Amino acid sequence: MVRSVKPPILDTVDLEREIEEEFRKLPIHESQPTDFAPPSVRAPDLGMPDYVEHSEGATEIGKLSAEAVVREYEAAAKDIEALGVELVEQARQCEAMSREVLAVTEELKETAARYRAEAKRVFLQIENCSLVTAEVRKICEEMKDKIAAPAMAETKAGE
Repeated sequence: MVRSVKPPILDTVDLEREIEEEFRKLPIHESQPTDFAPPSVRAPDLGMPDYVEHSEGATEIGKLSAEAVVREYEAAAKDIEALGVELVEQARQCEAMSREVLAVTEELKETAARYRAEAKRVFLQIENCSLVTAEVRKICEEMKDKIAAPAMAETKAGE
């Protein structure tokens, strides 16, 4: 007959105790510089934040785990705050750029007004030249008629 063997259910409290016992069995030795991870891998060097404190009766493994997690959260919170500072700096730069844009816009309005004044001047000059040219053509036509009139009168008289 085959017996069904159920695997034992893992209890986190039992697991913590087992891990803690294994750590206690390890020989205590002074740490060497080579025992530590390089700075790029090591966890951020943060003390425990003021907003948490260990509960009475917490196991060493539980305390260490809780500290590690709260340090990660605290590091993330500090990064979020730094992002806020950067955002404020970007907003300041945007405000400065907006002020510069307003100043440039005023200069552009002045330049556009000068162009319009120059356009009006050129427009009037062209129209005046056109009027003078028309006047000159009219006078030339009148002079031509005056010169041609006596010759026409002589031609008619001589017929």
